[in-house]
Amino acid sequence: MFKKILIANRGEIACRVIKTARRMGIATVAVYSDADARAPFVQMADEAVHIGPSPAAQSYLIADKIIAACKQTGADAVHPGYGFLSERTSFAEALAAEGIAFVGPPVNAIAAMGDKIESKKLAKAAGVNVVPGFVGEIEDTEHAVRISNEIGYPVMMKASAGGGGKGMRLAYDEKDVREGFEATKREGLNSFGDDRVFIEKFILNPRHIEIQILGDKHGNVLYLNERECSIQRRHQKVVEEAPSPFVTEKMRKAMGEQCVALSKAVGYYSAGTVELIVSGADPTGESFYFLEMNTRLQVEHPVTEAITGVDLVEQMIRVAAGEELSFKQKDVKIEGWSIENRVYAEDPYRGFLPSTGRLTRYRPPVEGWTDDGQENGRRGVDGIRVDDGVYEGGEVSMFYDPMIAKLITWGKTRDEAADLQVAALDSFEIEGLGHNIDFVSAIMQHPRFRSGELTTGFIAEEYPEGFHGAAASDELRTKIAAVAGFVATARADRARQIDNQLAHHLPPPHEWAVKIGARTFAVTLGDEEVTVDGEVVDLVMEYTPGDKLIQAEIDGEPIGIKIEPTRTGLKVTTRGAIHKVEVLPASIAHLAGHMIEKIPPDLSRFLICPMPGLLVSLNVQEGDKVEAGQPLAVVEAMKMENILRAEKSATVKKVNAKAGESLAVDAIILELE
Repeated sequence: MFKKILIANRGEIACRVIKTARRMGIATVAVYSDADARAPFVQMADEAVHIGPSPAAQSYLIADKIIAACKQTGADAVHPGYGFLSERTSFAEALAAEGIAFVGPPVNAIAAMGDKIESKKLAKAAGVNVVPGFVGEIEDTEHAVRISNEIGYPVMMKASAGGGGKGMRLAYDEKDVREGFEATKREGLNSFGDDRVFIEKFILNPRHIEIQILGDKHGNVLYLNERECSIQRRHQKVVEEAPSPFVTEKMRKAMGEQCVALSKAVGYYSAGTVELIVSGADPTGESFYFLEMNTRLQVEHPVTEAITGVDLVEQMIRVAAGEELSFKQKDVKIEGWSIENRVYAEDPYRGFLPSTGRLTRYRPPVEGWTDDGQENGRRGVDGIRVDDGVYEGGEVSMFYDPMIAKLITWGKTRDEAADLQVAALDSFEIEGLGHNIDFVSAIMQHPRFRSGELTTGFIAEEYPEGFHGAAASDELRTKIAAVAGFVATARADRARQIDNQLAHHLPPPHEWAVKIGARTFAVTLGDEEVTVDGEVVDLVMEYTPGDKLIQAEIDGEPIGIKIEPTRTGLKVTTRGAIHKVEVLPASIAHLAGHMIEKIPPDLSRFLICPMPGLLVSLNVQEGDKVEAGQPLAVVEAMKMENILRAEKSATVKKVNAKAGESLAVDAIILELE
């Protein structure tokens, strides 16, 4: 067994690998860039080596720096995590040349499967179903247009070396191909150093199913069941679960055996994932096609660990050390259900714009999890597990992926796992930047999600006008009103004591008018009960002014509510939505109707940078006439390009920025008239 493992990665996956290595008695080495100098994974490791500036291209992506760190610390193995150098053959070859073990698959398997074009050729030759498309070199945009017309729309353009949702564009017509082909090439080159693109037919009503593979160096290959990863945004996974609500035992066996056969064809060992696309339009579920094979550990591996009890990181380490798998296919089980939500630094209320900055408050629902080596240990604390690599006071940097944490829940049933997600998300406190907690909570509660009728178009179909918060029932609003009345009384009591004005002579207000949306509730706090519109609400809670999270029990149901005081009431966040709550003493509430409404300024004449990022290109200059919907600029943030378009017909009056500049959020790029 290895004495010391270097983790050639960062963030939550580095923390994840360190936990298992520590339990196995293996020392660990972290490598870090300037941006990660104070990151938790650096503190967790036994040793840490600085490898360069913040941009990944100058630090985590330079193999020579990783190898130098191995020599400096005496590490005899490297775990690459996911992303970065994890699927780069030259890195695995360089390690082998130095006598350093690579905790991953053989070089030939990485080469065969890591290239999407070559892997499709291999899969087709092996008799695996593949999606119709063009597998070969595409010369230019005109060639891409001809290919797309021949395949038939819609088509998907993908960077050959891509992954993680980057370097992908969906085209419904020739215009989309012309607009997106070059962007796909650029994203592939910038993120993976390879600008080759392939084009394939886009399957309608697709479900994204993947099979977890595990093999050793002795010819044994197993499949550890499937994961459903259909809920995606911009081709990047948001929700993953295991098992899939769609897959039958017959399908599972057929998919698994086909994926094992493919793995054996390339001599695969270690952990890997074969991604399949399944046509939801086929009621038999037998129309599944090979998409690609990821020759590494997947982001969503915890859900497989939760239902099988297998520690995938431990197995990768043992396989790399030459050990034979200690279990057979018949030993692989499915126990309960597990769901993972990716908590991203993006603002769903602003079109999912990337959000970077300092985490002024970071309080996960449970403090991580302890890898105790037991099967149920990988299910976290009471079925809730948080894999993260951030800390309160730290920054979510523009240089890396926007994922803050992974929230994993396990339950005996799918509904139980989803209910645990909602409860945990209500207790997940993040402040300082935008995040998608409300959005994933809304998905967990959505009737279509609960029914299991998922496709990769779920988000676009269910939120066509964007996300504005989960719908709230009258019952939920009543509960919020009761809590708001309690909080208002406590704050009024606190205020009168601080001011020392008649503090011991007059009680604080106890009758409130609480307005939530278009409805106003009459809330009264008695000595022993709370009433809302005359009906008694069974409210059990504690609150001290200044508390940001309230764990209450209302009519026998536990609920987590986050609150933030505003000028006229509270901002209440719970159950996947933000509620602006106006709270006024009942005696003066009728005067609110006389207040003058403040009209926000019209900013439509400005093109404003919606997030911190790099201005890749500016498509217009002063004096140009533009039409509504016309692309004006491209801003890159967190490795993704975002096209900014004109909202209406106008003329460019003034340009304030130029290509190549780094822009702050809300920076004015240009002015229109």
